[in-house]
Amino acid sequence: MTPPQADTELDVSGYNCPIPLLRTKKALAGMSEGKILRVVSTDPGSEIDFRVYTEKTGHTLLAVEERDGSYIFLIRKAGIP
Repeated sequence: MTPPQADTELDVSGYNCPIPLLRTKKALAGMSEGKILRVVSTDPGSEIDFRVYTEKTGHTLLAVEERDGSYIFLIRKAGIP
C-alpha cells in the first residue's frame, strides 16, 4: 500500500531531542486539520518521541520508516481545540 502524499515537509536532520519534536509541533500548529506532515529526522529517539506525542495530542502517526540512517514520519493533523 502506498502511503498518502504529504502536504508539508519538514527536515530536522542533524538535530537531537527536543528540537525535532519542537519544530514538528510548530509545523503542525500552522497546518489545517487533516493535512499530512512528512518529517525527516536523524535522531533515533525521535521515533519514541513522535509516537508518544501523537498519542497524547490526537494526531495520527500514519507511517514510520527508517532509511539510510534517517527516520521518516507521516503525521496527520487532528482537529485540536
